[in-house]
Amino acid sequence: MGIIKRVKAFFKDDSCNECYSDMDVEKKQLFMFPAMVGHYTHHDDAEYYLNNLIPVSKKADIPTGVYACGATKYTCPKCGHKMVKLYIFLPVRDQEKFEDVLLFNNGEVDDLFK
Repeated sequence: MGIIKRVKAFFKDDSCNECYSDMDVEKKQLFMFPAMVGHYTHHDDAEYYLNNLIPVSKKADIPTGVYACGATKYTCPKCGHKMVKLYIFLPVRDQEKFEDVLLFNNGEVDDLFK
């Protein structure tokens, strides 16, 4: 495996950490995150997200001052590896104020997409 692919995979969220190929988006879902402005706390525990994220159809469904979470499920077309990225942000007008990103590579949060 070339060093360029490994470096790219390290810095690029949607690169497979098994074979370093670009991954395909399988599903996307938007959630309301249970925290108000200024009260975001990072959590590594997948159970926290499974128990607390509330699915919504669009950003307009999220009350003002409440964080959001965009979840993207990726699948590697070469080796079949799956990964979920959670992107925590605060919707402010028409922008997204980035707060945190988490990657789950072992199926811990796959139930978010059922």
